[in-house]
Parts: sequence; structure tokens; C-alpha cells
Amino acid sequence: MNAVDQGDVKYSIENGVATVEFYHPLSNSLPGKVLATLADTITLLGTNDDAKVIVIRSAGERAFCAGASFDELVAINDLETGKVFFSGFANVINACRKCPKLIIGRVQGKAVGGGVGLASSFDYTLATKHAAVKLSELAVGIGPFVVGPAVERKIGLSAMSQLAIDATEWQTAEWARAKGLYTGIYDTVEEMDLAITSLTTKLCKSNPEAMRLLKKVFWEGTEHWDALLAERAVISGTLVLSDFTKNAINSFKKK
Repeated sequence: MNAVDQGDVKYSIENGVATVEFYHPLSNSLPGKVLATLADTITLLGTNDDAKVIVIRSAGERAFCAGASFDELVAINDLETGKVFFSGFANVINACRKCPKLIIGRVQGKAVGGGVGLASSFDYTLATKHAAVKLSELAVGIGPFVVGPAVERKIGLSAMSQLAIDATEWQTAEWARAKGLYTGIYDTVEEMDLAITSLTTKLCKSNPEAMRLLKKVFWEGTEHWDALLAERAVISGTLVLSDFTKNAINSFKKK
């Protein structure tokens, strides 16, 4: 099966906690199909009264998310296809933003590019000490245009700029915690999961309306993001068509 067609998203609800898990065999990268399903799942759970709080995680014990699917990126040959692909990331960010439920992120390992954007879109994120971050887009000829607003909102323009410019360097989980991306970091997955269980148990006993209104406050000033992220998707969709970017992505894939 082609890598673009692989991957899935599943969810379950137990005792008020909706757990969403995405998976792809290539380090939990995000082809368009997975992005679309993830956005739809978040939106669906936002309307499900059985879900009091949402936890988003990826499968496995290593990489949290490797970002965009390189196989899909190199196959883009026209602007409309590029815009649709990068709009997939925009749709997930906007689904998190608009969801009336608090979203807790579980980051067990490294996050790259769109994975950093995803982690930045959660309302409260816990991670392990292995959850280093990198915005690698500039290194492959693009730039973190779509995920940039989410990352900047979470860690500030200065820290986002550092990640975007130093596109080949990893920043540690401790760096990400200090900048505000992660609320807490843990030595093991088990310790992180215990903390998530403790937090979500408390949240399920909280007033749903109060949490909804609180989330609305958290995201004040982002009401224009539907249009903004669509514009950013066009920028990335245009850049990915260049020979420079295609050569850079192909070289990156060979490493």
C-alpha cells in the first residue's frame, strides 16, 4: 500500500474522556487522509455530550508526529492540490480552536513541523523528556506558514522564530516546557499517563459550560483564522511546486 494511503484515526469514550489516537507507520506522519479524519473526529467529539474532555495522542512509544507526508508533498504538481494538502493542517488547527471541549495533548516523543503545530493547538499538553521539537519546513524549501500562527500563539514570536529559522536543530522537551508549549514533562510514558488521568478525572467533574466559556477566552483573537490559515495554505502550496523545494524534499527523504 502507498504510504499516502496508510494511517488511521480512532477514538473511544470512557467515563467522560474521549481519547483520539492517530497513527502512520512512518513516524506518525500526516498525509491528507489522516489530517481530514483527525479534523472530522475532533469536530464530531465537540458535539458529543458523552465527551467531557478530549485527549489527543499518537500511537507507539517513539515519535509523536513527523509532520507532513513527504510522499504526498513530492507528488503535488499544481496549486490547487497543494492548497488542499496544506489546508488539511489548517483544518485540524481550526477544529481544535473551535471545539468547545478542552483538549489535552499527550506527546510521548519527537514532534516535527506539523507535529509541533498540532501540539501547539492543544489547550494543555503533557510530554515526556524525549519530546524534542523542530520546525523543519525551511530546511525543505517551504516554511511553517500554516502552523506558524498556532505555534506563535503558544510560545510567542521570538521562540517560534527561533524554531523556524534554525530549521535543522532540535530543541529539547525542557526548552519546549520553558517556552510554554508543554505544561509538564515526565521521565516515562507511564508517569505522563498517570498525570493525564489525574487531570482528566478532575476536568470531567467540572462544569462543562464553564470549561466551554474558558476555552473561548483562551482562543480570543483567533476568530479570523479560517481566512488566515487558508491564505497561508496558498503560500505553502505555491512554494511546494518549486524545483528548489522538490529537490530539497527528495534529498531529505534519502537521509
